[in-house]
Amino acid sequence: MTGADYLLPFRTKLRSMRTESFGADPAGARMERIRRSPHFVDGVFQNPVGARTRPSGSTVEFAKIYFHKEQRARRTPTGTVPVHATTLADLAAPPVTGLRLTWMGHSSVLAEIDGRRILFDPVWGERCSPFPFAGPKRLHPTPLSLAALGPVDVVVISHDHYDHLDLPTIRALAGTDTVFAVPLGVGAHLERWGVPPNRMHELDWNETATVAGISLTATPARHFCGRGLRNQQHTLWASWAVTGPEHRIYHSGDTGYFPGFRDIGAEHGPFDATMIQIGAYSEYWPDIHMTPAEGMLAHLDLQGGRPHGVLLPIHWGTFNLAPHPWAEPGEWTKDAGEEAGQAVAFPRPGEPFEPAGKLPAEAWWRAVSQPIAHPWRRPRGAESVAETSRGDMDLAGER
Repeated sequence: MTGADYLLPFRTKLRSMRTESFGADPAGARMERIRRSPHFVDGVFQNPVGARTRPSGSTVEFAKIYFHKEQRARRTPTGTVPVHATTLADLAAPPVTGLRLTWMGHSSVLAEIDGRRILFDPVWGERCSPFPFAGPKRLHPTPLSLAALGPVDVVVISHDHYDHLDLPTIRALAGTDTVFAVPLGVGAHLERWGVPPNRMHELDWNETATVAGISLTATPARHFCGRGLRNQQHTLWASWAVTGPEHRIYHSGDTGYFPGFRDIGAEHGPFDATMIQIGAYSEYWPDIHMTPAEGMLAHLDLQGGRPHGVLLPIHWGTFNLAPHPWAEPGEWTKDAGEEAGQAVAFPRPGEPFEPAGKLPAEAWWRAVSQPIAHPWRRPRGAESVAETSRGDMDLAGER
């Protein structure tokens, strides 16, 4: 290091130390567009309703829970997670009904809708982390390789956190002809990783892009963004409403519960299927991730307040990101679905299903998990989730 190096601004030095996996900050015309967004206020993107984006409560107490030996054991499967064995063969034929979903684990879903293929939040990397040697590691392998997956019409990204935007995966997809649909600001990361600007649709909330006859609308979500220690909140987060000639689907990305689900459903629904985040919740961050009960309520809001379509639970089972037991999201969602009278699909990772056909319903996680308590269960005769206000729900933070 020369003497002149000491004269460089500290921020410049930090940027020079950032590896490629951290992505890039928006600048130039992209940053000007961000500043014009009605959702960018006081120098940051704002949530549709207030949200605490940093963990609440005592850091010491959280550390005690998170690193406690017995608690850590409950957050991982007791055996090998059963990945569907014939994904590639099953995807060879087109869906009979025109709509098929394949959960690849976590929030990654291949949606085949009206003759087009959409890949949501693809994460094929081994860790959701900027470093290959540290950070949450996969609890099961990907059901098939990206190369085996075949051509994809559009890749949809919900936000830029590492468990949703994965450098090696994007690098691989950048070498194909696929188009990307991303929230405003996220395109800066993609450009740094080799995606040409002419293959990107970068959208603010309530903006729509049309790709191969499919409409993709970035809809509001209650979350946050960032890939480094210095989180500027200059990239937007979104959920996605997707409309084809015959079918409608919704992907929640990461979000806390908020009343806007009703507005999204009224504008873009009802949906044949929703992909709803039901894992990685905690009383330490109640505003930015939903519990399964909140996820069920969000689905019902999206469907006009009644059971309709199929709910596919996402954001669970693949990475250990929260203090709750590994299989709890599955158990709680199963109970919530039965209570609400709502159809829920529980595929193994890589198991394709058609929402209009027979749904995978087996609680496959029970074979590889410790017994799960059910403190959320209501006494017999209690009102259903659909009839319960959020204020009355037994949320994770109130158990």
